[in-house]
Amino acid sequence: MIKAFDIRLPTQLSDEKSTIRPMSILTEVNTIDTTTPTSTEPQAINETTISSEIKTTFTSEEIQKLLPHRYPFLLVDKIIDYVPGKKAVGVKNVTINEPHFQGHFPERPLMPGVLIVEAMAQVGGIVLTQMSSVEGGLFVFAGIDKVRFRRQVVPGDQLVMTVELLWVKQRRFGKMQSRAEVDGQLACEGELMFSLVN
Repeated sequence: MIKAFDIRLPTQLSDEKSTIRPMSILTEVNTIDTTTPTSTEPQAINETTISSEIKTTFTSEEIQKLLPHRYPFLLVDKIIDYVPGKKAVGVKNVTINEPHFQGHFPERPLMPGVLIVEAMAQVGGIVLTQMSSVEGGLFVFAGIDKVRFRRQVVPGDQLVMTVELLWVKQRRFGKMQSRAEVDGQLACEGELMFSLVN
């Protein structure tokens, strides 16, 4: 729920009647100030709206600024939801043009399970690389637990991966719960552990 408060501040202080101007404060991020002035008087030139903005989506170009992976091993096309220090939701559009489909399998192309896990890990990397307490390093796999594959992923599918941070220890180790879905059906899930390499 978005709460906007209308605070009225005097524009001049004197014995005369002060002119009142509105200023909006938003209590949540990524919202648009829809408050309209209550008077027809001109607004003060130095009036500002107080709000903070947190980026919640990332394009392919922005992902490449955060992750070291490149083609053919960058397996996240975009981030559609991001909550700092908590979770990210990423999308991978699976196409027949990807090199692994030449051999896996020529008559029946299936996305390899290890690449699904890697794609989920890259979404997790978006969360970890932006944490202020762990800036400046490279996260690598430290373990993979409870991974299960529930559905095949084939060319034409859109893999939607949700990765949630469970914990970070000593600013060097992290554990995440991950799941990948196609058309709302679970394709893969598991726990991914990371270690920070300087």
